Amino acid sequence: MHTVQISFHILALLIILALLFDFMNGFHDAANAIATVVSTGVLRPQTAVAMAAFFNLAAVFVFHQLHVAASVGKGTIDPAVVDHVVVFGALVGAIFWNLVTWYYGIPSSSSHALIGGLVGAAVAKAGTGALISSGLLKIILFIVLSPLLGVLFGSIMMLVVSWMFVRSTPRKIDGWFRRLQLLSASMYSLGHGGNDAQKTIGVIWMLLIAAGYSSAEAPPMWVIVSCYCAISLGTLFGGWRIVKTMGQKITKLKPVGGFCAETGGAITLFIATAMGVPVSTTHTITGAIVGVGASRKLSAVRWGVASNIVWAWVFTIPASAFVAAIAWWIGSKIL
Repeated sequence: MHTVQISFHILALLIILALLFDFMNGFHDAANAIATVVSTGVLRPQTAVAMAAFFNLAAVFVFHQLHVAASVGKGTIDPAVVDHVVVFGALVGAIFWNLVTWYYGIPSSSSHALIGGLVGAAVAKAGTGALISSGLLKIILFIVLSPLLGVLFGSIMMLVVSWMFVRSTPRKIDGWFRRLQLLSASMYSLGHGGNDAQKTIGVIWMLLIAAGYSSAEAPPMWVIVSCYCAISLGTLFGGWRIVKTMGQKITKLKPVGGFCAETGGAITLFIATAMGVPVSTTHTITGAIVGVGASRKLSAVRWGVASNIVWAWVFTIPASAFVAAIAWWIGSKIL
């Protein structure tokens, strides 16, 4: 691959911008990891956030295979078109969409905002030929599959648990699952850190390869550690606006439902990370919450709220791509 001439100052600024996106990813998606455990009353918000941040960071010791980072860094757009302006456009597009959706309390996908940003900036520079269709098709497929898998695993968990505890009293079930929800929330946060931090690792890696500072075999260790730290800090500061939507507006959750939703979501994230697919943690946990509500009765789900969230998903990639294309054009004049 060709090497692009990038000044050290611009390279450093873009890495800081990427880490800012990573921080915002944690900030924005904190709600996904903690909404269920907070809304069921198992943990106070501050405690839940601290626990989620810890397990976001702990994921660096669990997910050693950086399949998701490779998918983002080398599997979405042609590495030959990547330069500092493309990365700048992609990050601006993703950060813009994250800010808009956070402000309005919409649980959209930071992951797909980043993918949309990469697509918009690459197409603005080199046309649609810059896109790697196989990688993008896999991501688009999982836009549909990840919430459906969340629904499937969430509802299966709810049905299995209901069958296993059919003879138990509600008080006893509540007591058990208040404890078990600590485990399921931890596993979900672990899966969140493992999948989402790798997306920023992929972007910085892509930039370093283009500048000749990294091999295409593996990203430097400082990139991996700094990205996991950034997402963990973002989670620690928490995106409170989205907690209410995720925790109570879609369906009312009790500890047993929270446990099933988090476990179903965590299973989906672990599968996707192992396959190297950058999925949306937002889509996954929303699907799992809907699955838990629907397994009790379809009317337990507020389908109007759920449909509004789906519309935000539909617009995420086109909106962030559009902003990224404009940012690429501005960046090409000033960088």
